[in-house]
Amino acid sequence: ADCGTNIPIAVSDFPALKNYIIEKQIDFVIVGPEEPLVKGFKEYLEADSLTKEILFLGPGRVGAELEGSKDFAKAFMRRNNIPTAAYFSANKENLAQAINFLKTLKPPYVLKADGLAAGKGVLIINELSEAISELENMLNGKFGQASSKVVIEEFLKGIECSVFVLTDGKSYVILPEAKDYKRIGDGDTGLN
Repeated sequence: ADCGTNIPIAVSDFPALKNYIIEKQIDFVIVGPEEPLVKGFKEYLEADSLTKEILFLGPGRVGAELEGSKDFAKAFMRRNNIPTAAYFSANKENLAQAINFLKTLKPPYVLKADGLAAGKGVLIINELSEAISELENMLNGKFGQASSKVVIEEFLKGIECSVFVLTDGKSYVILPEAKDYKRIGDGDTGLN
């Protein structure tokens, strides 16, 4: 409240956001949530002569897909030889193969909703039967459209961190990393 004004506009209401930006003569837009980035807010503003020159901090639709789709991100890493956990992308059509893949893994089992699920779309499960049941639940809408595809991942133990890079497409600056604390409870013993 000391640094800005909250406005009652949904992050996906691009026309209302654009009108507000124009009305308030905003010349620098910083987008926090992933949803408008994945849906192409940057391209939306660039397509309008009144907003195309506004400075914009955040990726376009293609870059945002790295966060918007776990399957896309895993395939990108595989294509570019970036180390990542073994995975299988499951949907209703390949459920039998997905279950077979789960059986090749050692517990715990990691299930990730492919799409945006507001940070809630990841399950870490210790029992194979529960993992299979939860996989089916996810594919049947447990996390809405976000889990119509589910990425099953090999569990990797260790410290997780995020590294942020600002780039204009030619040069870049690496910002300080941020450590994620995902599991509740001392010693990472609780639920995700």
